[in-house]
Amino acid sequence: MGVVTRALVETQQAFDGVAAGYGRSNAENPILCAMRARAHQAVRTWVPAGSHVLDLGCGPGADAVHLAQHGYRVTAIDSSTAMVDEARDRVQTSGVGDRVDVHAVGIHELDRLGSRAPFDAAVSNFGPLNCVDDLPEAAQRIVAKLKPGGVLVASVIGRICPWEIALYLARGDVSRATIRFRRGLVPVPLDGRTVWTRYLAPRELERIFAAAGMTRVSLRALGLFMPPPYLQTFANRHPALVDQLQRVEDRCGGWPLLRSWGDHFLVVLRRA
Repeated sequence: MGVVTRALVETQQAFDGVAAGYGRSNAENPILCAMRARAHQAVRTWVPAGSHVLDLGCGPGADAVHLAQHGYRVTAIDSSTAMVDEARDRVQTSGVGDRVDVHAVGIHELDRLGSRAPFDAAVSNFGPLNCVDDLPEAAQRIVAKLKPGGVLVASVIGRICPWEIALYLARGDVSRATIRFRRGLVPVPLDGRTVWTRYLAPRELERIFAAAGMTRVSLRALGLFMPPPYLQTFANRHPALVDQLQRVEDRCGGWPLLRSWGDHFLVVLRRA
C-alpha cells in the first residue's frame, strides 16, 4: 500500500466535502462537458469496446457510467469515500451495475485491487494524476495493472494556460498568474479546504511514464483557445464565441508546441 501523506489526506477531505454537488456542477459546466466529450472520444479511438478499463480517480462516476453505457467494463477507484458513494449511487441508478465496480482505493494504493488485473486500458480524467504525491511510484503501479500494449488516456492539468496568465496579469495578481510554474505540490483552495496539486507539462509526465515503460501515442491541448472551466459564466454569456473557439481548438490543439499548452492536455500513452 502506498504511503498516506498529509497532502493526500487533505486532498481526500477536500473532495469528500464537495462530493454531494460535484457531479451536478460538472454537468452544468459547458466547458467541462466539452473537455469530457473529447476525453471520451479518445477512449473510443484507442480502446476497443468490450475492453476492461481502470478509471483512476473516478469522482462521482460520470466517466465510469458513460464508458459502461458504450460497451466497456469498468473498475473505478477514488480515494474520496464520499465520491465513491456518489459513484456507486450513479452506477446503480444508471442501470450499469453489472458492468461497473467502484472501490475506495487511491491511485497510490492500487495494490489493494489484488487480482483485478491486468486491464486493457486506464483512464484518468480532470487531473487525478496531478494530485498523486509520488507520481513516479504511481506510474509504476499503473503500468503494472495494464496488459502489454494497454493504454492510458489521461486528462492532466497543464503548466501553461494562456487564458489564466492573461486574466490574472490583467488583475495585477502575478502570484496567481504564475502559480502553475511552481514545482512540486501546490495548495489550491476548494470550498474552504485544500487540494494539493502538481502542475505538469506533457514532457514531464511523458518522462515519468517512459521510465515505467510507456510511450506517448497521442497528445492534444484542452482549454487552449477555450477558456478554463472556472470561466463558466463567460461561456454561458458568449456561447457562439465559445463554439467558435472550440472549433479552432479542435483544429489546432494537436499541433506541435500548441498541444503542450492549455488548461489541461489530453495524452494517450501505450505500454510496451
